[in-house]
Amino acid sequence: MLRSMYSGISGMKVNQTKLDVIGNNIANVSTTGFKASTARFSDMLYQNTSNATAPTGVMGGTNAKQVGLGAKLASINKVMGQGNALSTGRSLDICIDGDGYLMVAKGKVSYADDGGNKVVDDTQALDPSGNLQISYTRDGNLTLDHEGNLLTSDGYRVMGYLLKAGSVTSITDDGGKAKVNYVDADATDLKSPTNELFPLMIPDKVTMSDGTTQPVKSFEIGKDGVITAVLGNNKRTALGQIAKATFKNPEGLTSIGGNLLQGSANSGPEIIQTYKGIDPTKDNSKGFGSLIAGALEASNVDLTEQFTDMITATRSFQASSKMITTGDEILQTITNLMR
Repeated sequence: MLRSMYSGISGMKVNQTKLDVIGNNIANVSTTGFKASTARFSDMLYQNTSNATAPTGVMGGTNAKQVGLGAKLASINKVMGQGNALSTGRSLDICIDGDGYLMVAKGKVSYADDGGNKVVDDTQALDPSGNLQISYTRDGNLTLDHEGNLLTSDGYRVMGYLLKAGSVTSITDDGGKAKVNYVDADATDLKSPTNELFPLMIPDKVTMSDGTTQPVKSFEIGKDGVITAVLGNNKRTALGQIAKATFKNPEGLTSIGGNLLQGSANSGPEIIQTYKGIDPTKDNSKGFGSLIAGALEASNVDLTEQFTDMITATRSFQASSKMITTGDEILQTITNLMR
């Protein structure tokens, strides 16, 4: 059979894959935080009809004669550029302006000091023995449940650091349930008491130092991820700080659907933003983007580019199919030599 026919088949296959990638990009043009992908090709094996020869005293050298055997898919790369920040006016919507991913989790929750949650150690690596399964996302469309847990739209818990002023921690364990305590948001010694990550909450009421409770009138999320609530007595309490993570190779993250990503063997370990109040010499927060409240990150899909790529991929697909029909005509001519 003609080699050109197999080259045409390979061209059809790779361009079909490219059209699949383009179709997924266009379908997600309105998906929050979506990153477009691009398909790249490379040539396949070559068959040598003659090898290269070196120059001699009487003759010059000759190049190898090679016939290519088509194209193959080299890679599918993600375009990690920042999407536009779209204002929503919703207090629970946040947009990451810069590098970083929100850390979200599912699994059993404990606010007691029993190691039940994922823990960040001194090297900023997650402890794999924790009960919570961590995923990553740039989708800041957050919600609350009836208990006040801060969640993604699919119910994953948003992870972060608890905050402490004096001897009072923002969230403590109270008989297996979370108890939210008043922590002065304007205190000079406001910091995280531990580098352990916990699911964050925005409750309906907060317990004061005298045991009474005050309702939460409103709340806001700062650029540094600190969640501050205004109580019924007009005092401001700090509820926690949203944690962010990044990777040496974010393109290596594995998409699992639902705007969620997981680490892979090639993404590198998690690099987690340091918590509030850490020693300035160890602070890495400048390497992470800030949070914009009341906005969401739009998809970075460029429709003009996608439609242009669709045209070129379609024409390449048609040209490859024409190569097969041309090869078929040649074979038909050969078979007609015998009658």
